[in-house]
Amino acid sequence: MTLAILSALHDELAALLPELQGALVERLAGRDFHRGRLAGHDVVLVLSGIGKVAAAATAALLCERWQARALVFTGVAGGLAPGVRVGDLVVARQLLQHDLDASPLFPRWEVPGRGRSHFDTDAALAAALEVAAAEVLASPHPALQAFGVDAPQVHRGLVVSGDRFVSSADESRRLRTALPQALAVDMESAAVAQVAADFGRPLAVLRSVSDRADDQAHVDFPRFLAEVAAPYAREVVLAALAKGRD
Repeated sequence: MTLAILSALHDELAALLPELQGALVERLAGRDFHRGRLAGHDVVLVLSGIGKVAAAATAALLCERWQARALVFTGVAGGLAPGVRVGDLVVARQLLQHDLDASPLFPRWEVPGRGRSHFDTDAALAAALEVAAAEVLASPHPALQAFGVDAPQVHRGLVVSGDRFVSSADESRRLRTALPQALAVDMESAAVAQVAADFGRPLAVLRSVSDRADDQAHVDFPRFLAEVAAPYAREVVLAALAKGRD
């Protein structure tokens, strides 16, 4: 059985590919699926694509074509909750699409036909990511100093997703008001969670906080991705897989 690892952005996938043993690449639906062994596990690595539709299609292909036994999704996110700072890691416990609104036919955020708005991640997989993330953050990351980050933390809880890059203080404030439990915002995870639930597959989500989802959200993003988020994703995934092998 294959474990699927989705990367939201190319830098994260590129950080993992050199660790993949016996790599084979198959192209389907405009996506390159990299199969092989990673830290003693059979895996398939792939870019999710940006946005909910691209990520959902990728997740469906992983579940159907590769019969993935579980999915692990890494990416970046904007921090929403107080105390969720640049350089922190967020492990999702629940996911919700903040831009989904089929009212008055259905309550705001509820997925039509599913009777719910929140999708849980897998408790065991999430716990493994949390332990691995804490271990990774316990070691100094020199790159963080350039971003004024010290003592990064691991957060766990609600992550919300929508087809919009949240990059203004006003929009961030509206999200916090509407969804006060939300720790961070991204553009894909909740859509992957819906697909994983449809297929009955466990899902875990790790997000590196690259900004505060406000007017400064664009500052040094490429550098943060290359120097912080991609190494985080590689190190946490490898650490979690090593524990699963043991």
